[in-house]
Amino acid sequence: MPGTVIVTDSTASLPPEVAAARGIVVVPLQVVIGAKVLDEGAEGATPEFVAQALRDFVPVSTSRPAPAAMLEVYEKLAADGAQSVLSVHLSGEMSGTLESAQLAAREASVEVVVVDSRQVAAATGFAALAAADVLDAGGDVHAAADAARALAAASHSWFYVDTLEYLRRGGRIGAAAALLGGALAVKPLLEIRDGRVASLERVRTAGRALQRLEDLVVSTAGDREVDLCVAHLANPERAHHLTTRLRERLGDRLTGQVWCTELGAVLGAHVGPGMVAAAIAPRL
Repeated sequence: MPGTVIVTDSTASLPPEVAAARGIVVVPLQVVIGAKVLDEGAEGATPEFVAQALRDFVPVSTSRPAPAAMLEVYEKLAADGAQSVLSVHLSGEMSGTLESAQLAAREASVEVVVVDSRQVAAATGFAALAAADVLDAGGDVHAAADAARALAAASHSWFYVDTLEYLRRGGRIGAAAALLGGALAVKPLLEIRDGRVASLERVRTAGRALQRLEDLVVSTAGDREVDLCVAHLANPERAHHLTTRLRERLGDRLTGQVWCTELGAVLGAHVGPGMVAAAIAPRL
């Protein structure tokens, strides 16, 4: 086992094969669907399961890993020979996962450095991969943590939703904003700003929202080489179309990771079916 092991959570949207290849340990968050409590993942809460529950008005909520669960992960890694752990997680402004990691780190028998990516989904995953690159090059846990923070700060995430209702239910936006969006029958275009969900603009149609997402990605990428992730919940055709268009427009600026994937169950529970997102991370 390497001297430092990277841990992240399931909202980071890392494909299982990528996490395995880079030696990144993924801790699942939980989804509560009706009376069932399930770990996020293929054997538990899947995006399809959550999307259908939301359509059927079944109560859906999410839960962070307990500090004891995080500590168990850290202690297992220490027992297997890890000398330090780098724990990279979604924004502490939107989840208690970071706090669980911090509490567990204080009790761990091995050094644990916790990083708040202040991002969600693939932008957090890209930060974890940037840390893995530093470790592979011989850097220590603190250099890897600095790389994760720097990449997360340089990354951008945008998404549109069919309705703001699911974000309202989860407490991510206020009731007034959700009511206004519904009354105007618009497609809200949102972004992650300062670790929180923030309104960017409102457009009239899903097609226009996708075009704006495309333009935002291309203009923000500029001349830089970037990693790209397009994610969706129960909206594969639009996601694949957006990915195709971005491949065409970005061309050889896409030098690394390019993913088109369904959003995980935990984040999906807060945005609802129909959501399409795009995230880019520059090659620093």
